[in-house]
Amino acid sequence: MAASRIGTATVDAVVPAAGEDRARSADAAPVTPAAPHARRRGQAAKGRSGIWLLALRDLQWRRRRFGIAIAGTALVFAMTLLLSGLAASFRAEVSRTIGAVQADAWVVRSGITGPFTALATIPTDSARKLLAMPGVRQASPLIVMHQVVRSPETKDVNLFGYQLHGLGEPPVARGRLPLRPGEATVDDSLKLPMGTMIDIGGRRFRVVGFTHGMTLLAGAPNVYLPIADAQAIAFEGRSVTNVVLVRGVPAAVPPGLQIMNDAAVRADVMRPLENPISAIDMVQFLLWIVAVTIIGAVVYLSALERVRDFAVLKATGYSTRSLLGGLAVQAVLISVGAVAFAMGIARLLAPTFPMPVEIQPSAMAMLPVIGIAVGLIASLFGVRRAGAVDPALAFGGP
Repeated sequence: MAASRIGTATVDAVVPAAGEDRARSADAAPVTPAAPHARRRGQAAKGRSGIWLLALRDLQWRRRRFGIAIAGTALVFAMTLLLSGLAASFRAEVSRTIGAVQADAWVVRSGITGPFTALATIPTDSARKLLAMPGVRQASPLIVMHQVVRSPETKDVNLFGYQLHGLGEPPVARGRLPLRPGEATVDDSLKLPMGTMIDIGGRRFRVVGFTHGMTLLAGAPNVYLPIADAQAIAFEGRSVTNVVLVRGVPAAVPPGLQIMNDAAVRADVMRPLENPISAIDMVQFLLWIVAVTIIGAVVYLSALERVRDFAVLKATGYSTRSLLGGLAVQAVLISVGAVAFAMGIARLLAPTFPMPVEIQPSAMAMLPVIGIAVGLIASLFGVRRAGAVDPALAFGGP
């Protein structure tokens, strides 16, 4: 009876209080419930932040594995940068060499592909005939050909024989241009001291000046001589040349000659390099596949190890899309981290290459974009596995 009285008293004490609360609630102004779409937005934002935090914590937990993935991918990205710089240098050196000539047109024998891939002579006095034609302000003969320099090492070079004080004089970075027979200006990529005696075609020349960046055909240095010396080497002193440079474009040229502009000459120089550049592009594509495979393998392994985690998250209300977003975040972070390291590695390795490597700013700007794309593609390796997880696994045994 005592217990009954106590229980009754307790209920009596609680019920009136509840009634009073209900009365106060009835008197109070009604509260407008939150809009359903607002609640959904808040829940979605909370879910995304939670998934991203889980992705970051997983990166921290498996930091050694992800660190190895970043290092391997960084080396792959660095190689793609170096290869793109190598291909870019092939084009840049042609533009520098042809631009240094400062001619409006190149006049060569008709019927040939160009002065760099076909050696066909024309009389030196063709320059005088062209100068007499309307529209031509200056005309200078030029010899261009492949040669070998011994100093004492044997190296392939591009020989330019130009008319003193005429078109075709190169820009000198150090020293001076040749002023008399037996002198030569060479590109500094030959790495010769000033005053070195070099042998070209059995004749001796003293180095009196250096150019910088004047190379062709995958880094072969340019050597500049007075045209008389070049004629002695190439044509046994005959008064012939294979190009006449003109400033001002003639309306017509003498019979047996043709006009080429800078674009046509550039295409003539680049033609022997088309296959090497295509091979570089193919290797770059294969390297992108390797990068996707490295990141994808790591993300897939992570997804396999987190199957139970995914099941628990799904059972507690997280959507499959948010789980896939977490995997994508991991893959993109790995890829972006690899991009940052790759830029530094490429800059360190570029000077050690035997050929010029000119990494363009555009390639540096595009690498992060490509890296993000690689990360998103690589995340697909783990997406299917995470999407197929059954939430019931969260309630299964170990």
